[in-house]
Amino acid sequence: MDRSTTAPRLMIVSDLDHTMVDHHDPENLSLLMFNALWEAKYRQDSLLVFSTGRSLTLYKELRKEKPMLTPDITIMSVGTEITYGNLMVPDDGWVEILNQKWDKKIVLEEASKYPELTLQPETEQRPHKVSFYVQKDKAQEVTKALSECFINHGLDVKIIYSGGIDLDILPQGAGKGQALAYLLKKLNDEGKLPKNTLACGDSGNDAELFSIPEVYGVMVSNAQEELLQWHAVNAKGNPNIIHASERCAGGIIQAIGHFSLGPNISPRDIIDLSDNNLEKFDPAYEVVKFYLFLERWRRAEAENSEIYLSNLKAVCGPCGYFVHPSGFEKPLRDCVDALRRCYGDNRGKQFRVWVDQVFYSQVGSETWIVRFKKWELFEYLSGDTWGIPSALIVYRKSF
Repeated sequence: MDRSTTAPRLMIVSDLDHTMVDHHDPENLSLLMFNALWEAKYRQDSLLVFSTGRSLTLYKELRKEKPMLTPDITIMSVGTEITYGNLMVPDDGWVEILNQKWDKKIVLEEASKYPELTLQPETEQRPHKVSFYVQKDKAQEVTKALSECFINHGLDVKIIYSGGIDLDILPQGAGKGQALAYLLKKLNDEGKLPKNTLACGDSGNDAELFSIPEVYGVMVSNAQEELLQWHAVNAKGNPNIIHASERCAGGIIQAIGHFSLGPNISPRDIIDLSDNNLEKFDPAYEVVKFYLFLERWRRAEAENSEIYLSNLKAVCGPCGYFVHPSGFEKPLRDCVDALRRCYGDNRGKQFRVWVDQVFYSQVGSETWIVRFKKWELFEYLSGDTWGIPSALIVYRKSF
């Protein structure tokens, strides 16, 4: 959050399961398309926020399973935990707010009196969240009875039912919407209120995100009935909230274009990645483009042509170097030449490449340093392996 003294151009606040992440897409193509767009056009001056019902444990499991980017801010456990950066530093001010009129012990004791409720795994029980499973036909009745019970105990809580089975009990001040409102106020107090904010969701616990004034919203095409019903009752006709025609991350990209929030053409949609148009040189885009070309080259999806390699070398000046974290250095043009030896070595295999946390700074009139992490998904024996070599690259623009 402190990487810039100016307000972020865009802040995307997205649910994960079935919103950013499509569990019905084994190739993860829509997610990879979003990744390429974000790193090429937004990472440098915008904020990515993941707002999930998952606990920290399940969030980390998802990151091992899917090609996800590293968010700037993470809101977990249905808006009860806010953390910042790679180290996931907790927001102590948010914790103090949630402690008011909250007693987890009483919540557990009273909820245990209802046989319709089944306690979720221990990983999902958090300091300010108690979670159960309940059948859809019992949810409304149990929710009403529990609410009255907690009022009698002097507790100020809220009960959220989502996904057709999950029932979460939280402090009244918690929830994805309240967490977003708190975050926006905090950014505003710091003079960093985003110029635009886009909230993205698919289920009932995302509804609060769309209730924040002056926030754009997108319900992905695969949004659940409970969210669509909420929208019909509470926000029908609101031009700032749309129901996308695309699934998951594809719907997020669609919303960026619909609301004119910025570029919405993913580099993965570009057929010819070997162009050397330097009129509007963009270091982040060049890094994303290079690794997308590498993926296609090794999958034999790009033509084995010297023209492509020559065009790639054109954006790499003679002083350009690739610097590995180990200290190994190699001229960028030599890196391009080395591609000849690996053409098609992953033909027909599940091989994907993406970059994460692409940040650059200009250190000369035509020289940039670009820091990023490169990830790979590739087949190894009978399983998939994830690679995460960080990298530093120096680009030089040439005309």
